[in-house]
Amino acid sequence: MAMLSGMIAFAIASLLVSMMPGPTTVVILRQTIRAGRPAGVATVLGNETGWLVWCLAAAFGLSALLLVSEVAFDVMRIAGAIVLVWFGGRMLWQARRGSGGGSVEDVAAPAMPSLWSCYRSGLLTNLANPKAGVFALSFLPQFVPEGAPALPMLLLLAVASAVIDLAWYLGVVRLVGAAERFLRRPAVRRCLEYVSGTLLIGLAVRLALTSKP
Repeated sequence: MAMLSGMIAFAIASLLVSMMPGPTTVVILRQTIRAGRPAGVATVLGNETGWLVWCLAAAFGLSALLLVSEVAFDVMRIAGAIVLVWFGGRMLWQARRGSGGGSVEDVAAPAMPSLWSCYRSGLLTNLANPKAGVFALSFLPQFVPEGAPALPMLLLLAVASAVIDLAWYLGVVRLVGAAERFLRRPAVRRCLEYVSGTLLIGLAVRLALTSKP
């Protein structure tokens, strides 16, 4: 009974964590709006791969390096900020190109990203955030039942967390897809590109200024 209640608490906590907006949410929304549900799903799968990697690293204790080593954390922090600035800058550049003097047809039909590039963007956005590794290290062990074997339980929790995160973001992609006709209007899309790019750059600055936890 105690284990069941613990798993329910873990599922609720994992869902609440998934619902918290961040760089991942921005990238998933942007790719879905830009290229449709398949691109959004590919981005979600990339994100879940990254989150699963962090969770597995936490299970095997590798994420502890980010806590004990200031150099390791700083390297990941700066690398992550660069990745976010790169993504954000590309969004602003594409929005600026879309607001140029091209025809409506040109603006309405931008080059679609491949599913692989969408998957890669989701993966890199997650892996580039050292706070995800630190969070996984502090989050998962809280739900290991007393007396249970630590490593198998941590691996199980890692997979369960990724599945819950996957379900949430697939729901987000489906919801955005339902409004696809409105969101893919040229003016709306340009506005969203500007907002998404600005948010990512802002999140990059915050990450760059983050001190080691």
